[in-house]
Amino acid sequence: MPEYRRILLDGAAVQVTVDGDELVAGDGRRVKTDDARHLPPVVPSKVIAVHLNHRSRVDEFRIGLPDTPTYFHKPVSALNAHGGAIVRPEGCKWLNYEGEVAIVIGRTARNVSPAEAGEYIAGYTVANDYGLHDFRDTDAGSMLRVKGSDTLCPLGPGLVTDWDFHGKRLRTYVNGQVVQDGSTDEMTWDMHYLVADIARTITLQPGDVLLSGTPANSRPVQPGDVVEVEVEGLGRLTNHIVTGPTAIRTDVGAQPTESEEVLSTALGGDWKFRGIRPPRR
Repeated sequence: MPEYRRILLDGAAVQVTVDGDELVAGDGRRVKTDDARHLPPVVPSKVIAVHLNHRSRVDEFRIGLPDTPTYFHKPVSALNAHGGAIVRPEGCKWLNYEGEVAIVIGRTARNVSPAEAGEYIAGYTVANDYGLHDFRDTDAGSMLRVKGSDTLCPLGPGLVTDWDFHGKRLRTYVNGQVVQDGSTDEMTWDMHYLVADIARTITLQPGDVLLSGTPANSRPVQPGDVVEVEVEGLGRLTNHIVTGPTAIRTDVGAQPTESEEVLSTALGGDWKFRGIRPPRR
């Protein structure tokens, strides 16, 4: 399966192909994969994510899914890449990983059927849909700061074309230990359904990204942790967690909280407020 990456090569953003342990630019320049400074493999105009899709995640929260998927938007300023640092702002505690498969649009899509949607997909990449749940009390509906804060949307390492999404294993590792273990077959709505659903009212442009949901066991990570998401056939996306250099400003806006809702989401139901029904995602 062809794989394309974007790297910073001699100061310029360059698309390269994978050749063994090397990356090859169109002009023939080569760089070792481990030495390359990766960029997000695509440049989307928008990133759209589904709230809940994997059945194990739904079971974890002991809730029922709606009849159709719901979504939120991640600003493109949240984009990050393979090898990049994920910044947990000073004063925040509840930063969770969420390993996912990202769908990348290849052709302008509007009002297409699920049966046609595959023709509009360029390929797939690995994503980690990090959530800063300290802001869940104020942004639970929009997920703007929860999911859209800077650095919280790493993609990569590459864009893989001609990938069959059926029956593929997805695993997330923290410091080498498996913390999520799921499959694309546990998705309630598959990749083609998601594309067709969004494209009913929102035009999808080449490069746009749809995040397809995470399996159970999203949990908080700490500065110093190394988080990897591996998807069968797509590769392994690696990032590390750091603390932001400045604290969240206290002279404006809602402050980070540690409410029952924050804890229930961050800890996935493994929390002390057993008498309260956990919220959706």
